[in-house]
Amino acid sequence: MSTETQKPAGSRKLFVLLPLLVFLALAGIFLMQLLSGRDLSVIPSALIGHDAPKTELPPLEGMSVPGLNSADFVGKVTLVNVWASWCAPCREEHPVLLELSKDQRFAIAGLNYKDKPENARRFLGDLGNPYRAIGVDQHGRTTIDWGVYGVPETFLVGKDGKIAFKHVGPLSPEAVTATLMPAIEKALAASQ
Repeated sequence: MSTETQKPAGSRKLFVLLPLLVFLALAGIFLMQLLSGRDLSVIPSALIGHDAPKTELPPLEGMSVPGLNSADFVGKVTLVNVWASWCAPCREEHPVLLELSKDQRFAIAGLNYKDKPENARRFLGDLGNPYRAIGVDQHGRTTIDWGVYGVPETFLVGKDGKIAFKHVGPLSPEAVTATLMPAIEKALAASQ
Protein backbone atom coordinates (compact mmCIF):
# COMPACT_ATOMS: atom_id res chain seq x y z
CA MET A 1 0.00 0.00 0.00
CA SER A 2 1.41 3.36 -0.92
CA THR A 3 1.68 6.20 1.55
CA GLU A 4 -0.30 8.50 -0.76
CA THR A 5 -3.52 6.46 -0.37
CA GLN A 6 -3.26 5.99 3.39
CA LYS A 7 -5.15 8.47 5.56
CA PRO A 8 -3.49 9.61 8.72
CA ALA A 9 -4.68 7.53 11.70
CA GLY A 10 -5.84 10.63 13.59
CA SER A 11 -8.24 11.81 10.87
CA ARG A 12 -9.65 8.27 10.45
CA LYS A 13 -10.40 8.09 14.20
CA LEU A 14 -12.05 11.53 14.06
CA PHE A 15 -14.16 10.42 11.09
CA VAL A 16 -15.31 7.33 13.04
CA LEU A 17 -15.92 9.26 16.28
CA LEU A 18 -17.69 12.27 14.69
CA PRO A 19 -21.19 10.68 14.58
CA LEU A 20 -20.81 9.57 18.20
CA LEU A 21 -19.72 13.07 19.28
CA VAL A 22 -22.67 14.68 17.44
CA PHE A 23 -25.08 12.19 19.03
CA LEU A 24 -23.69 12.86 22.52
CA ALA A 25 -23.94 16.62 22.02
CA LEU A 26 -27.59 16.38 20.90
CA ALA A 27 -28.43 13.97 23.73
CA GLY A 28 -26.92 16.45 26.18
CA ILE A 29 -29.07 19.29 24.82
CA PHE A 30 -32.25 17.19 25.03
CA LEU A 31 -31.39 16.08 28.56
CA MET A 32 -30.86 19.70 29.65
CA GLN A 33 -34.30 20.60 28.26
CA LEU A 34 -35.96 17.68 30.05
CA LEU A 35 -34.33 18.52 33.37
CA SER A 36 -34.94 22.27 33.11
CA GLY A 37 -38.33 21.97 34.84
CA ARG A 38 -39.95 23.98 32.07
CA ASP A 39 -43.46 22.87 31.10
CA LEU A 40 -43.02 21.79 27.50
CA SER A 41 -46.80 21.78 26.94
CA VAL A 42 -46.92 25.56 27.35
CA ILE A 43 -47.21 27.21 23.97
CA PRO A 44 -46.46 30.92 24.11
CA SER A 45 -48.97 33.31 22.62
CA ALA A 46 -47.97 36.40 20.72
CA LEU A 47 -51.26 37.97 21.88
CA ILE A 48 -50.36 38.15 25.58
CA GLY A 49 -50.35 41.81 26.56
CA HIS A 50 -52.16 42.87 23.38
CA ASP A 51 -55.79 43.81 22.81
CA ALA A 52 -58.12 40.87 22.37
CA PRO A 53 -58.90 40.45 18.66
CA LYS A 54 -61.96 42.34 17.45
CA THR A 55 -64.67 39.72 17.67
CA GLU A 56 -68.33 39.92 16.72
CA LEU A 57 -69.87 36.46 16.56
CA PRO A 58 -73.56 35.59 16.42
CA PRO A 59 -75.14 33.77 19.36
CA LEU A 60 -75.74 30.04 19.39
CA GLU A 61 -79.26 29.56 18.01
CA GLY A 62 -81.78 28.39 20.58
CA MET A 63 -79.78 29.58 23.60
CA SER A 64 -80.79 32.48 25.82
CA VAL A 65 -77.30 34.02 25.95
CA PRO A 66 -75.89 36.72 23.66
CA GLY A 67 -73.22 36.25 21.01
CA LEU A 68 -69.56 37.07 21.56
CA ASN A 69 -68.49 40.69 21.18
CA SER A 70 -65.00 41.85 22.19
CA ALA A 71 -66.37 45.30 23.08
CA ASP A 72 -68.04 43.59 26.06
CA PHE A 73 -64.65 42.60 27.53
CA VAL A 74 -63.62 46.12 28.49
CA GLY A 75 -64.20 46.92 32.14
CA LYS A 76 -64.46 43.33 33.37
CA VAL A 77 -62.38 40.19 33.54
CA THR A 78 -63.49 37.59 31.00
CA LEU A 79 -62.42 34.02 30.44
CA VAL A 80 -62.89 33.10 26.75
CA ASN A 81 -63.09 29.33 26.26
CA VAL A 82 -62.79 27.88 22.74
CA TRP A 83 -64.79 24.65 22.58
CA ALA A 84 -66.76 22.28 20.34
CA SER A 85 -69.21 19.46 20.96
CA TRP A 86 -67.09 17.05 18.92
CA CYS A 87 -64.04 17.73 21.12
CA ALA A 88 -63.46 14.99 23.73
CA PRO A 89 -61.08 17.12 25.86
CA CYS A 90 -63.78 19.84 25.92
CA ARG A 91 -66.11 17.33 27.56
CA GLU A 92 -63.31 16.48 30.02
CA GLU A 93 -62.79 20.12 31.08
CA HIS A 94 -66.49 21.05 31.20
CA PRO A 95 -67.01 20.29 34.93
CA VAL A 96 -64.07 22.60 35.69
CA LEU A 97 -65.73 25.41 33.68
CA LEU A 98 -69.03 24.83 35.49
CA GLU A 99 -67.22 25.17 38.82
CA LEU A 100 -65.45 28.34 37.64
CA SER A 101 -68.78 29.83 36.49
CA LYS A 102 -69.91 29.97 40.14
CA ASP A 103 -67.38 32.77 40.73
CA GLN A 104 -69.33 35.91 39.83
CA ARG A 105 -66.24 38.17 39.85
CA PHE A 106 -65.52 37.32 36.21
CA ALA A 107 -67.47 36.18 33.17
CA ILE A 108 -66.94 33.05 31.10
CA ALA A 109 -67.64 33.39 27.40
CA GLY A 110 -67.67 30.51 24.95
CA LEU A 111 -66.33 30.57 21.42
CA ASN A 112 -67.97 27.61 19.69
CA TYR A 113 -65.62 26.34 16.99
CA LYS A 114 -66.74 24.71 13.70
CA ASP A 115 -69.75 23.03 15.28
CA LYS A 116 -73.28 22.23 14.26
CA PRO A 117 -75.72 24.31 16.33
CA GLU A 118 -77.86 21.31 17.30
CA ASN A 119 -74.77 19.42 18.53
CA ALA A 120 -73.53 22.41 20.53
CA ARG A 121 -76.97 22.88 22.14
CA ARG A 122 -77.16 19.15 22.97
CA PHE A 123 -73.65 19.29 24.50
CA LEU A 124 -74.64 22.20 26.78
CA GLY A 125 -78.05 20.66 27.50
CA ASP A 126 -76.42 17.43 28.66
CA LEU A 127 -73.50 18.93 30.59
CA GLY A 128 -74.72 22.39 31.65
CA ASN A 129 -73.95 25.90 30.41
CA PRO A 130 -71.11 27.78 32.13
CA TYR A 131 -71.11 30.61 29.54
CA ARG A 132 -72.63 34.09 29.87
CA ALA A 133 -72.12 34.60 26.13
CA ILE A 134 -71.57 32.13 23.29
CA GLY A 135 -70.27 33.19 19.90
CA VAL A 136 -70.42 30.77 16.97
CA ASP A 137 -67.36 30.58 14.71
CA GLN A 138 -68.84 28.28 12.08
CA HIS A 139 -65.93 28.52 9.63
CA GLY A 140 -63.04 29.01 12.07
CA ARG A 141 -61.96 32.45 10.85
CA THR A 142 -62.20 34.19 14.23
CA THR A 143 -60.18 31.51 16.00
CA ILE A 144 -57.35 32.21 13.55
CA ASP A 145 -57.34 35.83 14.79
CA TRP A 146 -57.12 34.53 18.36
CA GLY A 147 -54.14 32.32 17.49
CA VAL A 148 -55.93 29.10 18.39
CA TYR A 149 -53.93 25.91 17.81
CA GLY A 150 -56.82 23.55 18.60
CA VAL A 151 -59.68 23.04 21.00
CA PRO A 152 -59.98 23.51 23.86
CA GLU A 153 -58.06 26.68 24.56
CA THR A 154 -58.82 29.32 27.16
CA PHE A 155 -57.86 33.00 27.18
CA LEU A 156 -58.05 35.44 30.07
CA VAL A 157 -58.96 38.97 29.02
CA GLY A 158 -58.32 41.70 31.59
CA LYS A 159 -60.43 44.76 32.36
CA ASP A 160 -58.32 46.71 29.88
CA GLY A 161 -59.41 44.39 27.04
CA LYS A 162 -55.93 42.88 26.72
CA ILE A 163 -55.15 39.17 26.78
CA ALA A 164 -53.44 38.41 30.09
CA PHE A 165 -53.14 34.62 29.97
CA LYS A 166 -53.62 31.63 27.68
CA HIS A 167 -54.08 27.95 28.50
CA VAL A 168 -53.80 25.33 25.75
CA GLY A 169 -55.66 22.06 26.26
CA PRO A 170 -58.31 21.07 28.75
CA LEU A 171 -58.41 22.89 32.05
CA SER A 172 -57.84 20.60 35.02
CA PRO A 173 -58.43 21.44 38.68
CA GLU A 174 -54.64 21.43 39.13
CA ALA A 175 -54.10 23.87 36.25
CA VAL A 176 -56.82 26.15 37.62
CA THR A 177 -55.19 26.22 41.05
CA ALA A 178 -51.59 26.51 39.85
CA THR A 179 -51.86 28.97 36.95
CA LEU A 180 -55.35 30.17 36.03
CA MET A 181 -56.63 31.44 39.38
CA PRO A 182 -53.44 33.39 40.13
CA ALA A 183 -53.78 35.03 36.70
CA ILE A 184 -57.48 35.77 37.36
CA GLU A 185 -56.70 37.26 40.79
CA LYS A 186 -54.01 39.46 39.24
CA ALA A 187 -56.41 40.60 36.49
CA LEU A 188 -59.14 41.34 39.05
CA ALA A 189 -56.73 43.40 41.17
CA ALA A 190 -55.46 45.42 38.21
CA SER A 191 -56.90 48.85 37.62
CA GLN A 192 -58.35 49.55 34.22
